[in-house]
Amino acid sequence: MTEVPTVSTGDRLFAALQYVLPKHLMSRVIYAVARSRSPFVKNTFLRIFLRLFDINMAEAAQPDPFAYATFNDFFTRALKPGARPIALEQEFIVSPVDGTVSQVGELLNESILQAKGQHYTLQELLAGDEESIATYRNGSFACIYLAPYNYHRIHMPYAGQALKNIYVPGELFSVNASTARAVPRVFARNERLICEFTTPVGRVAVILVGALHVGSIETVHCGEVNPPPRRNKRPEIIAQGVGREFDKGEELGRFNMGSTVVLLFERGRIHWESSLHPNTTVQLGRPIARVVQ
Repeated sequence: MTEVPTVSTGDRLFAALQYVLPKHLMSRVIYAVARSRSPFVKNTFLRIFLRLFDINMAEAAQPDPFAYATFNDFFTRALKPGARPIALEQEFIVSPVDGTVSQVGELLNESILQAKGQHYTLQELLAGDEESIATYRNGSFACIYLAPYNYHRIHMPYAGQALKNIYVPGELFSVNASTARAVPRVFARNERLICEFTTPVGRVAVILVGALHVGSIETVHCGEVNPPPRRNKRPEIIAQGVGREFDKGEELGRFNMGSTVVLLFERGRIHWESSLHPNTTVQLGRPIARVVQ
């Protein structure tokens, strides 16, 4: 029996609005505003943001939000050393981000759960890369949402070497829970950067999914991979950074505005922690899975 998604009227209205909004244009505007060095623009944006969200600046390397040169510098701020201890034991896979689990579990062949009654496929998510699709079929997945108030840098869940990077252009729907319930295949429709790694626990994919107002995604090894405007509508292989070694917990990249990370592991390589389920809050560096011995 097929599950019927629980979609509220508010979910449907928010989704309908996004279908008609000029999402890429809006994201380009936010991209420019967030990088403005005008004190008036930067501080106005900051004051609005700080009124809307409860931000813990005590854990930031620079705790004064108005000391950052641009709003984007504040948004992608670094943490104080030691603010996020990394579980370095080899048995643990750690959370790559601060965020909230949207979904977690095992793939049914190529099917990935997005929300109740909503699924998308590896074929869609990986933009038809048959070799990678075969690698993760019947594997494990987790989807972690970064809210605007979260720390917005992404780190490695396990030590590994960069194997391939593919930028996939697409839509820029919001990736919050409301949109995930109402917009089919949203993570496979939005633009994204697929980063794959070879690790001691097999192949691992860390997929950085763009979203409404996400002006770009930056990575340590590829640089800024999707600054607007992006006219090429085909998936693009990025050779830069392939072969780069990363330690567990090392910074991989950052979202310039909030978004989602999708993790993929090969079949039978890990067991998710029993406490991990939808709506669980996770923190960078803490265990989210154990390696199968």
